[in-house]
Amino acid sequence: MTTKLSTKLQTTVAGFLALTAMTLSSAAQIAPSPTLVEFPMVVSSGASACLPKAQGRVTIHSTGPVEIMNVLVTGLPPKTGFDFFVIQVPAAPFGMAWYQGDITTDQNGNGNGTFIGRFNIETFMVAVGSAPAPVVFNGPFPDASMNPATNPIQMYHLGLWFNSPADAQKATCPGAVTPFNGNHDAGIQVLNTSNFPVGSGPLRNVK
Repeated sequence: MTTKLSTKLQTTVAGFLALTAMTLSSAAQIAPSPTLVEFPMVVSSGASACLPKAQGRVTIHSTGPVEIMNVLVTGLPPKTGFDFFVIQVPAAPFGMAWYQGDITTDQNGNGNGTFIGRFNIETFMVAVGSAPAPVVFNGPFPDASMNPATNPIQMYHLGLWFNSPADAQKATCPGAVTPFNGNHDAGIQVLNTSNFPVGSGPLRNVK
C-alpha cells in the first residue's frame, strides 16, 4: 500500500511540475521584452567653441507603462549643475519644453541622470483651453498667469542647459540668461539632439 501511495504521489508531483514548467514557458513567450533605444547628444552651436569635447549618450528602456531614460554626459566643466529638458525642437527657439531634472558633473566633468516617464512616440504636450496659472517666479523670465490653448504638440528632442550664467562664464562660454531651470534664470544650452531631424527627434524612435 505504501508503494502504491508513493507511486501515486510521485506521479502527481511530476504532473504538477510539468504543468508549472509549461505555464512559466508560456508566460515567458507572451511577456513583452523591454525595448532598448540608444543615441548620442551633441554639443550645441553656442557652446561648441568653449566646450568642444562635450557629448552625451542616452539610453531608453521601454517597459510598457513607462520608459526609463539614462543620460550620460562627458566633457563638461567639473562639479557643475545642469538642467535637462524635453523639447519640441533641438535649437532656438526650442518650442514647447518641460523641465525633466538635474544632472551634476563630478570632478572629471562627467555626469549621469536617470529619469522615469513617457519618452516615446506618444510624448506630447496639450492644453485644451486657457486656465489660470500660478505666478511664483518673477525673474528675467517671469511666470505667465495664463496658459495658451493648443492642440497636442509632439515633443521628441532633448536639451541640456547650464544651471546658471555664472557657471557658463567660468567655462569661458557666453553668459546669456535663459529660462531653462527651476527659477528661470539658467545659462546657455550645452547639449542637444540636433543630430536628428527637427521633426523627427530620437524619442520618436521609441515605440
